[in-house]
Amino acid sequence: MSVVIVDYGLSNLGSIRRSLEECGATVRVSDDPKALRTASRVVLPGVGSFADGMVNLRKGGWVTALQEAAKEEKIPLLGICLGMQLLADRGHEGGDIPGLGLLPGEVRRLEPHSHAEKIPHVGWNEIYPSGKSSLFNGIPDGSDFYFVHSYHLIPKYKDHVIATTPYCGRFVSAVGTGNIFGVQFHPEKSGRPGFHVLDNFLNL
Repeated sequence: MSVVIVDYGLSNLGSIRRSLEECGATVRVSDDPKALRTASRVVLPGVGSFADGMVNLRKGGWVTALQEAAKEEKIPLLGICLGMQLLADRGHEGGDIPGLGLLPGEVRRLEPHSHAEKIPHVGWNEIYPSGKSSLFNGIPDGSDFYFVHSYHLIPKYKDHVIATTPYCGRFVSAVGTGNIFGVQFHPEKSGRPGFHVLDNFLNL
């Protein structure tokens, strides 16, 4: 299993690399889009703003490469945190910004529903898988994962929602369609359940 982690300058690559290696993968961190040609799995991590993320992906030549890898080559792709948001058609952090267009939808700021809900959303919170995706095989309802974010992806199609989290009403914490997946939480920081998700991704 050869995994390429996309290095576009906005992520903590060490922890996700170690987590994937502990799951048995051969991992390459690369800032060269040509690396996707030899990948059997692609991971797009990210920490920061949607606008900065798309600027860096464009500068690095990643946009077309990721679109071709996911849509044409059908290589399984996992977006993590900002990486999940960048899969969308558009984001509204730092302006009205076109995204990768790999999963129809848009990214908007979380809206608190009570004084107890703080933005950014930081810390452990439950996820509730929809049962539609093998990404969450063996993950019980209510399992805790680690989040750090202020924005969330709103998919255009309900069928693309594969997990939700009860915060700010209820936001979509994981998406999936075909070979394209995204998780808003950090699996590499989420202990055993997070490793389980990564292992499921490797075994899709």
